[in-house]
Amino acid sequence: MNNDIQATLRELPSVSAVLDEMIEDISRNGHQAVTKAVREHLSHLREQLQRGEKAEFATQSVLSAVRQRLANQNQSSLMPVYNLTGIVLHSNLGRAALSEKAIAAMSKVASGASTLEYDIAKGKRGDRDSHIEAIICELTGAEAATVVNNNAAAVLLTLNTLALNKSVPVSRGELVEIGGSFRVPDIMNRSGCRLIEVGTTNRTHLSDYADAISDETGLLMRVHTSNYRIEGFTKAVPESELARLAEKHAIPFVVDMGCGNLIDLKALGLPHEATARETLNNGADLVLFSGDKLLGGPQAGIIAGKKSLVAEIKKNPLKRALRLDKMTIAALEATLQLYRNPRALTSQLPALRLLTRSEADIHTQAQRLRGPLANALGETLHVSVVNVSSQIGSGSFPVEVLPSAGLAITSESDEDAVLRALDRRLHELPKPVVGRISNGVLLLDLRCLEPDHESHFLEQFKDLRP
Repeated sequence: MNNDIQATLRELPSVSAVLDEMIEDISRNGHQAVTKAVREHLSHLREQLQRGEKAEFATQSVLSAVRQRLANQNQSSLMPVYNLTGIVLHSNLGRAALSEKAIAAMSKVASGASTLEYDIAKGKRGDRDSHIEAIICELTGAEAATVVNNNAAAVLLTLNTLALNKSVPVSRGELVEIGGSFRVPDIMNRSGCRLIEVGTTNRTHLSDYADAISDETGLLMRVHTSNYRIEGFTKAVPESELARLAEKHAIPFVVDMGCGNLIDLKALGLPHEATARETLNNGADLVLFSGDKLLGGPQAGIIAGKKSLVAEIKKNPLKRALRLDKMTIAALEATLQLYRNPRALTSQLPALRLLTRSEADIHTQAQRLRGPLANALGETLHVSVVNVSSQIGSGSFPVEVLPSAGLAITSESDEDAVLRALDRRLHELPKPVVGRISNGVLLLDLRCLEPDHESHFLEQFKDLRP
């Protein structure tokens, strides 16, 4: 190390000198945290100088850098984003946005004590399922219901309760892998039952199930293949026939509906999806479905059906490990209450509001935003309005798409590196913007950009340059 660098290093302020200037910061953040931030920044400056790089080490510059470091450390890594990917119920971006009513319900119970497991009328211990069981039964026609923390947990708990150390026939075409590499066979194995594969990938007959039933069979299960579809030369057994076969052998018939649904989606202009009520009417003894997908609520797994089976499931010790917290129960109850007025659902439930936005409305929004966005990005990037296809997401309707519109950003130089750099900068905005890059285009699908959020969305682009 040469003498000039050594001399410069000696000019760096000491840790104690910097801390003397940060009394208020220490009061807010604690002495340990501030000291750590100061040491880390001074170490960074030393490394810069030793590499022969220019470094700002005046006291005010150091103070500013340390305070920024503290601010970054205190910022939550879980933050809201603009989902412009074109996938409405995006598993990686939190799936369904909650309604205002659900958010208010969560806030209300989070701020103090509540009747989570207390029967206020009887003045004694209660059951946390009591807050949502009646309304689930009302909306599905089930005799009883219980809830756990997601649908995979609902499958695990149901199988562990009703088919522990027993066999469960499932069609090979239904042995799906869901998000995060979780596979139905793996969940079944962990539940303690034995999977019996029946039929083939594309065709399964009633006789395949009948041949697989023995004294060791715990139940029959139908798994909704929500994240893919087989078309062409196919055969699946109707639920009503599986229900009769299960009844003949005195075993339960369970349907894992996956995303789940409570209303006639075709009436809203969306693809048909069987409702929980329809599935129970087809003879299912239990239906299992998610709360944070088409239902539009918080993450939850709902189990509904015969009272005797639900009661048995609720006695399983695993139920306590998989139960919902008070805030999720409050949000789920508030979400379910909205379904009592189906006509107002699309205005009150964000998931359905976004799914049912008209292509014309989104196209008009794209035209409205194109100019301001182009001005913010500068002349080297081009912004155009394009027709795109949105997906519902989270395993719902893997084939069907929703006509939408978006903004296509291209580089004058046709270099992907420019778009990738812009994409990174969009991720660094106060409220990150998440789009997708495909075939030399950075695409922002506007289906999930609510009109009320437009001004804030554009405000973030001020002074943004690639």
